[in-house]
Amino acid sequence: MSVLLALAAQAFVASSPSLGMAEGRCRANEQGPAFSVSVLGLKDRAGSLKLELYPANDVDFLADDNVLINAGKAFRRVVVAVPQSGTPMLCIRAPEPGPYSLVLLHDRDDNRKFNFTSDGIGFPGLPRLGWSKPKSSAARATVGTGIASIAITMQYRTGLASFGPLREARGR
Repeated sequence: MSVLLALAAQAFVASSPSLGMAEGRCRANEQGPAFSVSVLGLKDRAGSLKLELYPANDVDFLADDNVLINAGKAFRRVVVAVPQSGTPMLCIRAPEPGPYSLVLLHDRDDNRKFNFTSDGIGFPGLPRLGWSKPKSSAARATVGTGIASIAITMQYRTGLASFGPLREARGR
């Protein structure tokens, strides 16, 4: 019995902010499958951007990264500092061609926690956001064998119970 427990403990992936990063980071001259993401509508140039890839279903979308990885499900993460100028571009690898749900966070104070009063959030489908998470279908993007280019417009808290793009980003 203790051998089984020891094997189970070895197979379990411990929690870490770097989970999924080695698998998610695009490498030079790679052909795909991957998403090349243009970030639109940033509030400012502070902090970092965190792009995460999830299975394209409501159960697994935004699920705990440890649970997904330990179940052998798709999860990838890329974190970069917000560049001081230009359109930020992030690249995240997908395990294989197909649909995935993506979320992009603008962690303005760089504390690795989402603060709904100040941080931004974005999804490929630009869903209307309130207090609950969107359906995975509203955050879905599909990648083939190559690199799929998509744009994500950031949304920030705009009122007591809603999020939306900044005024200048609404027309994009």
